[in-house]
Amino acid sequence: MTASLTYLDAAEAILRRIRDNEMDNIDRAAEICAHTIANDGLVHMFGTGHSRVFVEEMYPRHGSFPGFHPIVELSLTYHNQVVGANGQRQAMYLEHLEGFAPVILRNFVIAPPDSFLIFSNSGVNEVVVEMALEARKRDLPVIAVVSRDHCERQPARHSSGKKLIDVADVTIDNGTPAGDAMVRIPGLDDPVGPGSTIGGAAVANALKVAIAEKLTAMGKPPLVLTSSHFIGAEESQRRFDQSYDEYRRRLKRVYGCD
Repeated sequence: MTASLTYLDAAEAILRRIRDNEMDNIDRAAEICAHTIANDGLVHMFGTGHSRVFVEEMYPRHGSFPGFHPIVELSLTYHNQVVGANGQRQAMYLEHLEGFAPVILRNFVIAPPDSFLIFSNSGVNEVVVEMALEARKRDLPVIAVVSRDHCERQPARHSSGKKLIDVADVTIDNGTPAGDAMVRIPGLDDPVGPGSTIGGAAVANALKVAIAEKLTAMGKPPLVLTSSHFIGAEESQRRFDQSYDEYRRRLKRVYGCD
């Protein structure tokens, strides 16, 4: 078997683990998010490093809808510059800086009925744990998407002694084995081929469609960004404008605007 097929088999195993073990947690998380969005709140989202991918996956994308607010701190997520200014060393250093999360959140007005969705493969870096703690201080329910296998094997790093799974109201396992890289190649000492991208994206979109289902059942169907393939170019553009306007309306309160 080639290394590529080995990786695809491992990716399929991740999806099976999510399907077999995480549907109840996805449903519980969707219930929280649907309540938030139906009551004119925002699902705030945070992730560091490559977890930014899943924050951006929620909205705006075709098949997505307003109600999600990405908190993407470039100093923690800008990976184009590996060295030099804005380099990877700086980003990895800041992931461990206690006191950074409340500084970030001071820029926003966050209160119920909002909720908080945090993506972190390890679930132990200080800034993501602190972000969850700060959200709980504001009486917001916290949903965590982590590799439970990795998180449970790692020691806590935050001074509270807590990991993200200790703070979250709902934890969804992204199904990725500890260490993330999944393929061993003969003659190569280190494994390659991370799996958390597969698991994180699958959870994000499974959660998204579950939220849409619940909002529709509540009589509050979401305003979906829909491809011109389905509704034609003119209607698709109109729908995008409507969706962006709705997103802006929701964000007024979180940025302290009337």
